[in-house]
Amino acid sequence: MVANRGEIACRVFRTCHELGIRTVAVYSDADEDALHARVADTAVRLPGASPADTYLRGELIVKAAVAAGADAVHPGYGFLSENAGFARAVLDAGLVWVGPSPEAIEAMASKTRAKELMSAAGVPLLAPLDPDAVTQADLPVLVKASAGGGGRGMRIVRELDVLKRELSAASAEAGSAFGDGSVFVEPYVEHARHVEVQIVADGHGTVWALGTRDCSLQRRHQKVIEEAPAPGLGPDVERRLYAAATAAARTIAYTGAGTVEFLVSGDGASEDRTSEDRVHFLEMNTRLQVEHPVTEAVFGVDLVALQLRVAEGAALESDPPAPSGHAVEARLYAEDPSRDWAPQTGTLHRLSVPGVRLDTGYGDGDTIGVHYDAMLAKAVAHAPTRAEAIRRLAGALDRATIHGPVTNRELLVRSLRHGEFTAARMDTAFYERHLADLTAPAPDPYAPLAAALADAHGRSRFGGWRNLPSQPQSRRYLVAGEEHEVHYRHTRQGPAADGVHVVRAGPGLVVLEAGGVRRKYEVARHGDHVYVNGTTLTALPRFPAPEADHAPGSLLAPMPGTVVRIAEGLTTGSPVQAGAPLIWLEAMKMEHKITAPATGTVSALHVVPGQQVEVGALLAVVL
Repeated sequence: MVANRGEIACRVFRTCHELGIRTVAVYSDADEDALHARVADTAVRLPGASPADTYLRGELIVKAAVAAGADAVHPGYGFLSENAGFARAVLDAGLVWVGPSPEAIEAMASKTRAKELMSAAGVPLLAPLDPDAVTQADLPVLVKASAGGGGRGMRIVRELDVLKRELSAASAEAGSAFGDGSVFVEPYVEHARHVEVQIVADGHGTVWALGTRDCSLQRRHQKVIEEAPAPGLGPDVERRLYAAATAAARTIAYTGAGTVEFLVSGDGASEDRTSEDRVHFLEMNTRLQVEHPVTEAVFGVDLVALQLRVAEGAALESDPPAPSGHAVEARLYAEDPSRDWAPQTGTLHRLSVPGVRLDTGYGDGDTIGVHYDAMLAKAVAHAPTRAEAIRRLAGALDRATIHGPVTNRELLVRSLRHGEFTAARMDTAFYERHLADLTAPAPDPYAPLAAALADAHGRSRFGGWRNLPSQPQSRRYLVAGEEHEVHYRHTRQGPAADGVHVVRAGPGLVVLEAGGVRRKYEVARHGDHVYVNGTTLTALPRFPAPEADHAPGSLLAPMPGTVVRIAEGLTTGSPVQAGAPLIWLEAMKMEHKITAPATGTVSALHVVPGQQVEVGALLAVVL
């Protein structure tokens, strides 16, 4: 049984089925028809929808495993994967735990305790700070959740007067994601690279260090693009990383697959400082990582299969396999990077990224809800060289078919092609520097015309559309937040607009010629949304509808979610400053701040903590 959901559950099930192992899924009410529940041989319901009521309820999951007749439990990643109490409960029920011992998990589950152990083992690290003793000279600092990972419960603090507030926010987010709200503070290293080492250990004393990974491209401290091996590290740095990772595993008698994470400061390829000065232990993840496929591709292994074999008591070979080539992974999220990474919901009509490995927990027609992480899939490319792997992945994503909510696909393509990334000069502040350029709208100028022609030909079969090429027509579309009106002639061949000729036109394919260049457009429509190659358009009515009646200064929910807190002391009549955070929404396990649009006074406050809101709901009014 996989005590998880979505992409990782499907990933583990795939290997199990290849090995002839029958599978059991658990699913919440929100996941009743989710892909992981469909592909498993057996599925057991966990009543409720929120993680706290379902996937974080260890006692319910153990009961489900026993009821389904499972003999082993794989925790996946996130949720209870690094919960020693859950591991013990699995073992106490007579089941096999596919992971390290509860004692090993416990040793690393608290990041503060882990740092103490690593310090004693001689591993270089950033020592935690006493939150009450942090001074201006210590800034910037990083607030981190003691349990879990994935960027949840993490905050960079650059101003001393907000430290207390950020500690509280990080604690609330960590509690929601992992069931443990404890947090700590450590120095924040500017312009560092996030590098990790994959380890696999058996119960017979063998520990493999399966290369490095670079995970520096992150948003909200959550990884977006990862690669193996980490490029540009000097041999001294690599040796230090392998030695530290192996020491960490041996210190806690680790078994199974795990990851030891580090910050590498400065130029990792430079020898002007010792490796001890540049390498800082962050944490050890006592589980499989989201980015494990890049290591699998480079070393030609199946890490899930190795986990299962180690759990059965098998011994590893004395030496790990040799690496070959380079692999890059990009995480495809249902989110809008141009709107503070706001998660998106709705129906995923079509998802196809041909030519590369695609790990996903969604099928065509599935619904992306508000309760869980916004990741749709992971696309992975492997090639003999780094440049080829990057080019292959960027090309595959550029040609991908994604019909549904807004995604970060365009951001991924531009990131992979950015000069700083291709030259391996990136660090963890990459998106802080480049987000505005990477999210600047650049829609195809001919996409609205292609959409109009395809739509006209599709509708003409059912009547209601004039089919005379001599009669000009017009359509209105919303593209990247801007309204476009296209004037055209409905024709299958011939002039369609000034300077543009139709080579071919039909409801699913339009070929246009402009300036002697032919362009092919694949078109699909689902409701009011039209998908033209990589551009998403919203068809607008011929006559604009009246504007929604919202008072000036209205704060609307940018996404469906739960109001988790309101600024301290905020009531109707409270004065506020422009940009001040007023309301915090939780959606897809992340907190999102709603800020004051201008300096003024709160004239209305329509929500309270714990309230569920839909997208567009009126939260407050500031005048």
